[in-house]
Amino acid sequence: MSSIPRPDFSERPLQMTCEHTVNAAPGEVYAAWTTGFDMWFAQAGTLSMVPEASRPYFFYNKDEWGRHPHYGRFLEVIENQLIEMTWMTGNGTAVGTEGAETILRIELVSEGEATKVHLIHSGFASEKSLAAHKENWPLAFELLDEALEGQANSQ
Repeated sequence: MSSIPRPDFSERPLQMTCEHTVNAAPGEVYAAWTTGFDMWFAQAGTLSMVPEASRPYFFYNKDEWGRHPHYGRFLEVIENQLIEMTWMTGNGTAVGTEGAETILRIELVSEGEATKVHLIHSGFASEKSLAAHKENWPLAFELLDEALEGQANSQ
């Protein structure tokens, strides 16, 4: 674990959870959230991500969603089981995390040939930011499903 302090949420207690079952093994889902983030979420060619504790990452999301930088650092990584990272987004306006360093925790649990993904996103600066992420994470899971299904069909 890094000696870099975790974000202080004492004044930002807002959080959300989202669960989704993906028809893929935990290793495939883990890879999609780390080394393969650009196959479903990040704009190709913009991803800089090494899934190791204390390592920073950066990417722009898909261009068709509007160009928004995403950046942070990995807090804890357990291959095929857990990804915990700070998550900051925005484009200079009151969108994304509004400049707040939030924490995204992705827990992967094997369920036969599928994987249950338990996502916890904590530390929102406003109800507006929280509501936007509550709406968008389920949409992101749909894209993850499509990407992993396409990957399985091409093998």
